[in-house]
Amino acid sequence: MRNNNQTNRLIKWVVTAIDFAILWCILWIAIDLLPAFERWDEEKRVTFWLLCTLSLLLSETRFGTYIHLRQVSAGDILKRTTMLVATYTLLSYLLLRAAHFMARIGWRFLMIGICLLVVLLLVRIVERWILKRLRRAGYNTRHVTLVGNDDALQKIRDKLTGNPTYGYRINNHYEKAEDFVNLQFTIHNSQSTNNDSQRSSLGDELYLCVPRSERQVITSISQLCDKRMIKFYYVPPANESFNMQSVFIDDIEVFASYASPLEEPLNRLLKRIFDIVVSVIALTFTALLLPVVAIAIKVQSPGPLLFRQRRTGMDGKDFWCLKFRSMHVNADSDRVQATKDDPRKFPFGNLMRKTNIDELPQFWNVLRGDMSIVGPRPHMLAHTEQYSALIGRYMVRHFVKPGVTGWAQVTGFRGETRELWQMEGRVERDIYYIQHWSIWLDLRIIWMTVKTIFKTDKNAY
Repeated sequence: MRNNNQTNRLIKWVVTAIDFAILWCILWIAIDLLPAFERWDEEKRVTFWLLCTLSLLLSETRFGTYIHLRQVSAGDILKRTTMLVATYTLLSYLLLRAAHFMARIGWRFLMIGICLLVVLLLVRIVERWILKRLRRAGYNTRHVTLVGNDDALQKIRDKLTGNPTYGYRINNHYEKAEDFVNLQFTIHNSQSTNNDSQRSSLGDELYLCVPRSERQVITSISQLCDKRMIKFYYVPPANESFNMQSVFIDDIEVFASYASPLEEPLNRLLKRIFDIVVSVIALTFTALLLPVVAIAIKVQSPGPLLFRQRRTGMDGKDFWCLKFRSMHVNADSDRVQATKDDPRKFPFGNLMRKTNIDELPQFWNVLRGDMSIVGPRPHMLAHTEQYSALIGRYMVRHFVKPGVTGWAQVTGFRGETRELWQMEGRVERDIYYIQHWSIWLDLRIIWMTVKTIFKTDKNAY
């Protein structure tokens, strides 16, 4: 584990050094090449350079890179990098003002900050790609021992080894905890106490899956890992796990069937402000497209420009959901889902569905407060009635506003649900979104949605 930790630290230091190199390049361009800085004398330039470097150093201590972590998401990287640049920009401005730096620097810092953010995000993508390639080739790996024989532990194994870019390797898998304990007792009695050699046989992490009733086994193995500086994880067996979330009442832990960051008023306000800003921008873009869309629809299919349908919204209340009409007027629109080769679609309507253009009027629903930019997709009333009777937690998805796009849609559960497992997967992802909401997750989902405009989703029909 020491070698692994040293490699991770090296990766972090290399990435941090690249951050400083990028900043210095941007400062060099700004100070030496832009006309606005030409009148600065040498002392002013040095002061500016040093205080900007100090600001980044302080910012890195709080918001340094996360890319060396094995299962960090793109949203985590976006959040971390944005906070790094925002903190750097604010600190630089305050330090320069505190040093009585009299030049007008406000707008310049804004431009430097935007450039730094864009370049860092692009570089993070490249750095992450290189790191994944290294792990796939067998470098920067983390070795794991598994103890137990249960479906829950098998899921852990599949997760750790299913993606080679995570860099996990299975050292050993002991199906019986007793066999593992007896083996470690034998090793302890037959060898000198050598943590390095004993740790090398167990790896860097140990996952134990036994019933909670076997408290003595859990305690003894966790203590063994502590002594050998091995990270210990306890995995509850599948038949003992329950689908509830830990919450705290003061310092007392209880479990709830549902909990969400959006229960906090400040988070709801932040999401609402974000919705209003984005929907105003989107509706402006929609107004520019409206003449072309209207003409194309009217030429190919007689009938109204907009399609209005009652759908289930927050708290189970109905609302009128708006879309550009992508099908011929028909009597089945409120009960039958669109299919891949649906004869009700006309050519331009099919194109709109594949590129999400038909969803643009829903930004008016967002502005009205019926919907959010991101959230569980609203279903027609007939489907709410049907699936709420078949899926136990189906109605949980209505604790928040429905969205123009959602986590389920960008992770493979978009389009027609021919079989029950498809809707179960969608509901599972909707509930995950509700329980793990953050503004950064919203931004990630929006980015993944925008990409489908250029790379057509096979389920978009």
